[in-house]
Amino acid sequence: MSTPSTPRKRLDLEPDTVERDLIKLVLTVVELLRQLMERQALRRFDEGDLTEEQEERIGLTLMLLDDRMTELRERYGLRPEDLNLDLGPLGPLLPRQ
Repeated sequence: MSTPSTPRKRLDLEPDTVERDLIKLVLTVVELLRQLMERQALRRFDEGDLTEEQEERIGLTLMLLDDRMTELRERYGLRPEDLNLDLGPLGPLLPRQ
C-alpha cells in the first residue's frame, strides 16, 4: 500500500505522454499474459504433459517474447517495475519478483 509520501504507479494520461502511457498499459497487459503463460508452461513441464519438441517450442517462444518485451520497454524508457500498476487496495497487478 502507498503512503502519502510514496508516489503511486498509475497512468497519468497527459497529452504530452499519452503514447508512452498507452504503450505502458499495453505492455502491462502483455506482461501479465506472458507471466500466466510461463506459469502454465512450467506446470505442464512438471506434469510431463509435453513432448520434447513442444517443450523446446514453448521455451523458445517465451524467450523471444521476453526479448521483445525488453526491446519495447527500452524503446519507451520503461523499467520492468513500471509495468506493475498499483491497483489500490488490491495491491500491485503483477507479483513482485
